[in-house]
Amino acid sequence: MAYWLLKSEPDVFSFADLQAAGREPWNGIRNYQARNFLRQMCPGDLGLFYHSNTQPPHIAGVLRVVSEPYPDDLQFVAASDYYDPRSSTEAPRWSMVDVEPVAAFALPVTLDDLRALPEWAESPLVRRGNRLSVMPVSEAEFRAALRAGQPAQSVD
Repeated sequence: MAYWLLKSEPDVFSFADLQAAGREPWNGIRNYQARNFLRQMCPGDLGLFYHSNTQPPHIAGVLRVVSEPYPDDLQFVAASDYYDPRSSTEAPRWSMVDVEPVAAFALPVTLDDLRALPEWAESPLVRRGNRLSVMPVSEAEFRAALRAGQPAQSVD
């Protein structure tokens, strides 16, 4: 099993939105490095759902990857903000996976909280200027975030 951190702006799509949907495609990734991480995901992998562009930015809960990566349908929709005219169905540039909620955190784990955890000291997330919306996290980082966030139910 691998562990991930996936960022979303809560006014665009929040952890509560994922809980309400039950299952949702994680689409709209338009950074090649983030896309490559997404393409490494496997069903059963766990992720931390991170609310970005909010004050304070924080981890809101845990999600599970429930599909293999597949072509992001928004790259083919001309009216979409995520349309890519250089992408084709024969050679799609962008991918997505489906995710489902696992557990909400009882306590949001803020970026400042993460910076204070020794397990997160080397994470790119805690450094200034990191903009990746999908990134791997170590099992130690994942477990430290769980301890700090006290999810309402067991995660695994």
